[in-house]
Amino acid sequence: MPGTIFRMPLTHTVGRLTVTALQDAEGPFPDPRQESFPDATAEQWAAADALDPAACGAGGEWWLRYRSYAIRLGDGPVTLVDAGIGPEGSLAADWAPVPGHLPDELATAGIEPSEVSAIVLTHLHNDHMGWAVPRDSPFKQARVIVQQADVDAYRANRHQAGQYDLLIEPLVAQGRLQVLDGDHAVSSGIRVLATPGHTPGHQTVLVEDGDDSLLVTGDLLVHAIQLLHPDLAYAGDTDPGRAHASRAKALATAVVRGTTLAVSHLGEAFHATKKPGP
Repeated sequence: MPGTIFRMPLTHTVGRLTVTALQDAEGPFPDPRQESFPDATAEQWAAADALDPAACGAGGEWWLRYRSYAIRLGDGPVTLVDAGIGPEGSLAADWAPVPGHLPDELATAGIEPSEVSAIVLTHLHNDHMGWAVPRDSPFKQARVIVQQADVDAYRANRHQAGQYDLLIEPLVAQGRLQVLDGDHAVSSGIRVLATPGHTPGHQTVLVEDGDDSLLVTGDLLVHAIQLLHPDLAYAGDTDPGRAHASRAKALATAVVRGTTLAVSHLGEAFHATKKPGP
């Protein structure tokens, strides 16, 4: 186990920055979780369920949350990490529990869409980008930040569900797509880290101020079983070997620093890592 995990409240502060968890939707994953982690043992599943019981539905199905995170320094502009599954008719509508409720979640948090100046998409899967697709998006001025490797992968598979045509090309036409190649500072206290493997251009977001830090993990990990056993292969990873290397490095660094993890799909939004004792 990479460290001791504790549950934390819905909003977390990192020095002067505030990170708010926004749940777009929740529902069962369409495939049995055992197919997603074929090497996991019964004992490993039992330990994961004890750590995160809300991720296991009443019938034993894998129950997912679909979260975004709003990051704000004081009353300044908001950086949104991921954009949920979107409304009825979104790109995720054929499998995810649409409609999502991200705009309502933002309103409850006191955030206007016009205050969102940047959207970091951890990767280009349709359950993370729904409300960033220009035809569906309330964020008309925000730049959308992605990795070049994911854009290249999308371009090579643009025949699949029209995602390239609906997301990438309109953003390019509007001058709102920011394409990165590796780590990059987004704004004060917010940094993108390249963590490839789940997709070629998967990225996480590090929030830090002084000795405080938080990592928005995207799909670096999708289930608590990966907190306990980072080496377990996930069938949804494009490159399981690279994904494992990215996950192991990130979790090890988080434990050393005592970094909070902000997760996309687990039952609880925030998980704290405890620094090992002397």
